[in-house]
Amino acid sequence: MKVHVLGCHGPYPMAGGATSGYLISQSGRHILMDCGSGVMGRLLSLTDPASLSAILLSHLHFDHAADLLVMSYYLQQKGVKLPVFVPPEDESPLRQLLSPAVFQVQPYPEEMEIASIRITTCPVRHPVPCRAIRLEAEGKALVFTGDTNTCDALVPFAQDADVLLADAAFLDREWKEQLPHLSALKAAQAARDARAKRLYLTHLPVTHDRKTMEAEAAAVFPDAKAVSPGDVILL
Repeated sequence: MKVHVLGCHGPYPMAGGATSGYLISQSGRHILMDCGSGVMGRLLSLTDPASLSAILLSHLHFDHAADLLVMSYYLQQKGVKLPVFVPPEDESPLRQLLSPAVFQVQPYPEEMEIASIRITTCPVRHPVPCRAIRLEAEGKALVFTGDTNTCDALVPFAQDADVLLADAAFLDREWKEQLPHLSALKAAQAARDARAKRLYLTHLPVTHDRKTMEAEAAAVFPDAKAVSPGDVILL
């Protein structure tokens, strides 16, 4: 399994960057996980969006799904309709804007297999319905936290993951219990407690550099890495 990081900032991109978006490749097929601002252009540099097997959305906040709106024009021209999976409780206004002519929007089932990847999800703690997503193929597991603050279900869900791709929107001095995201330190604590093999920090704030985020996480999880658009993660 290969993960191309298309975008990794939140809630808005850096100049020339993109918010949440990850292209998952396995056995010659592709799944897009999140499709935030700036993701569509980067996706086009790697593959034809019309060839995607599915789109997985952690949730429907704009920084995770906004580029689906411009993708719809492309899919209309191609005459293609793609399956889009969302949290079943979601009632976001953005969901109503996803044209049924090009998107088959449906709730996550308990478990599914797409492109030879087993996919399961877990509710996490965010102001809107959001799912952590676990993808497993050929004995390897990638877990994406989606957007979440501390959450009792997250560590068991991420247990023994080969890669934990974790929300790290704050430094710990900025973090509060009522905020909608983890800090870099708390992401590292989750990775440690889940016995993850590798930790990648994402949903990064544009106000902090990657090295600062990595240094905080490394106090708990020494090999923590903050991702950048263009990074490739191999499992």
